[in-house]
Amino acid sequence: MFIKEYISDIYHAVKSLLTGMKTTGGYFIRPGEIITQEYPENRANLNLSERFRGEVVMIHDENNEHACTGCTACELACPNATIKIITKFDVSPEGKKKKAIDTFVYHLELCTMCNLCVEACPTDAIKMAQNFEHSVYDRSKLTKKLNQPGSKIREGVE
Repeated sequence: MFIKEYISDIYHAVKSLLTGMKTTGGYFIRPGEIITQEYPENRANLNLSERFRGEVVMIHDENNEHACTGCTACELACPNATIKIITKFDVSPEGKKKKAIDTFVYHLELCTMCNLCVEACPTDAIKMAQNFEHSVYDRSKLTKKLNQPGSKIREGVE
């Protein structure tokens, strides 16, 4: 009984191996049928899915204005503290204090690309970009400040 099972297992293993090798051999003989994309040679014509999640970015317009109000909804929604929002109080010309964003810190090395922060943002100030090349030698380069220098909140965003 043991010998019969042993020989059967060997037969099925060899059959499986030959099935895989048949596919590989076919690609070797007919290279035009290869469906695998070669990276990084295909960067010029690389098409990523629209729903691909690469990293969080803050959207700025041509006037260097953004829609982030500093509400910290994205920070609260993040399951592993990838986002840290540092706020300040701006004084309007009427003398009213208004909460504003000072620094939007994003720790890419902690991000799981779950998109919960984007879903939680009430003003659509952040989105998931399609950047995917994040390899660096210095881990500190993975901590990013998303709001650009001198940027301010867009008029009409509350």
